[in-house]
This record gives sequence, structure tokens and C-alpha cells, in this order.
Amino acid sequence: MRALSSPTVMPDGLLQGLHTAPDATTLAQQLAQAVADQLRQAVARRGHALLVVSGGSTPVPFFEALSVCALPWSQVVVTLADDRWLPDTHPDSNARLVRAHLLQGAAAEARFVPLFNGASHPAQGLPALEAELARLPWPADVVILGMGADGHTASLFPHASELDEALAPEVSGRCVAVSAPQTPNVPVPRVSLNARTLLDTRQLMLHLTGEAKLTFLRQVAVACDVHAWPIALAVCQTAVPCAVFHA
Repeated sequence: MRALSSPTVMPDGLLQGLHTAPDATTLAQQLAQAVADQLRQAVARRGHALLVVSGGSTPVPFFEALSVCALPWSQVVVTLADDRWLPDTHPDSNARLVRAHLLQGAAAEARFVPLFNGASHPAQGLPALEAELARLPWPADVVILGMGADGHTASLFPHASELDEALAPEVSGRCVAVSAPQTPNVPVPRVSLNARTLLDTRQLMLHLTGEAKLTFLRQVAVACDVHAWPIALAVCQTAVPCAVFHA
């Protein structure tokens, strides 16, 4: 695979340098190999690697493909881009998803840092989460993001009350408490890494399936309105390499 690079927007609005696959299963395998390569290089150079993943249904085959990759898993730290404020036994917990589909077999040796700590509300749990996140080996080696149909990424939703705080470039913390979004998103409070932290990485990767999402991403990349479509924080910047994996 050629070196990963930032997608650029041409006058016709097409993202260049896309990594495409004929189906979601093949895409998951290709993404897993690309991520595994990044993590191996990180461990070889620095003795550790930090991986930030997203939840939802799209990453499940990717998690399963990555879990069987030959990696020095004991030297890998995994955390989430966001999570619902739910225990990891709940079906809607992203941590449950990671434990069930990624941290299996040899991959169970990785250190997992969830974004839920049992406090009654995300805002009450933030101080402990901030302390935990501050101990991780930033910058991350890979941050993998998805995109909702409304243009949200992680738990940064269009025009949400906490979005200005989450997008602030000089914010001191790494995460933000998010109020329950409207349906069709699961309407429970959440915690999300903020934009500064999502971009505090050596490599961004966007994992998308379906032609509608790719068409939408192209429109976002032209308009670059991060308040209307928070995924623009990834594709409308040049500081961090960003690869788009699509099937």
C-alpha cells in the first residue's frame, strides 16, 4: 500500500487519495492491515503505540480483522474517540463493542482505557477521565473516525451546545461532556474527545461505507463548515495526515 496522505479537495469537489475496496469486509481487512503497520512502526520506534477507535456498527469487522493481526499487543494502548455514559455491560456501550470484538485472543494483552468511570453524570466523571487521558502517550499513532449521516464524528454533533468548547483550539483538557443527542442517535449523555485531541495524532483514518456517505463527505470537504458538519475538523485541515477508507 502506498504511503498514507491527506485527502485534498479538487475544484470538482472530489477527495483525492481515497483507499477504496469492493465491499465492507475487504475494506475492514485493508484498514486493519494499514493500522497494524502504523502500530508496528510506532512500537519499533518508541516502544509503545496509542490507538484511538470509534464505536458504532461499521467498525465491528475492522475490530475483528485487527484483533488477529500479529502485533506486540502488550505495548499497545487503546482508547475511544467517544462513548455513551453507560457501563460496558450495556448494549449501547462502545467499550463493550471494543472488548467483544477487538480485545480478543492475543489482542487482549493491549491496555484498554475506557471513557466511562461510573460517575452519575459525564461532567462529574470528567476530572478522573482527564487525569487518565493525560497519562497516555500522546500524540496518538492512529485515530480512526467514522461519520454519521448528519456529519457528526465521535460525539461532536452539529450545532450542539458544547460544540464551541469541543472545537476550541486552546482548550486545556482532552474531553468534553456531551448532552444526549436527538434520535436517531442514541439519546443518552456521552463523553467525547475534543477536536484538539482527535487531531493530536500522527495519522487520522476515516472509515466509511456506502456511496451516500462518500458523496456527503465530498460536500463537507468543499464547504468546510465545522459547526454544521463536525467531520470537517478532519478533512479541512492540513496539520495531520488523513486517509479515507471507503467501500
